[in-house]
Amino acid sequence: MMRYPPNGYQLIGADDKTKAAVQEGPRADRIALPDGLGMIPRGLRKATPMKEFTVRTNSHTEFCEITDRLQEAVDESGVKEGVCVAFVPHTTAGITINENADPDVVSDMIYALEKAVPWKDSHYRHGEGNTAAHVKSSMMGHSVHVPVRGGKLQFGTWQGVYLCEFDGPRSRNLWVTVIG
Repeated sequence: MMRYPPNGYQLIGADDKTKAAVQEGPRADRIALPDGLGMIPRGLRKATPMKEFTVRTNSHTEFCEITDRLQEAVDESGVKEGVCVAFVPHTTAGITINENADPDVVSDMIYALEKAVPWKDSHYRHGEGNTAAHVKSSMMGHSVHVPVRGGKLQFGTWQGVYLCEFDGPRSRNLWVTVIG
């Protein structure tokens, strides 16, 4: 008997063998999202094709706001209720949600990250010389999940989504899927 997902749930994107192992049960009206994202009603399980964006960064360390790009993906998907998942497939870039009203917040974040993880350190062993970028990328994370209601991304006051560049300038990929 499988412990996760619980009886009555199925994983979105699971292979056929895994799906076959999931038994219908008393909660068959819901679906377990991967990585502990929670449950959504079974009728809301349309996953749209992944959309890929390219973000060109201009600085060594930079936070590029991408909230509008995510909303564009939601608009194109037609999903009214669900979740938008954005993933950055790089080991020296990340993604985060933070304040987008005051640009000093981004400046302060960059300053604090540089202070916590300086670019140069005699103890770094990685041969490419960009260890700090790898560490900061892991600190920020590589994905965000934003609820969608009424076809709009749902944020708290002043929140926005940022692609975080730590080894630029370069072109970065952003993969977005909307599930609803």
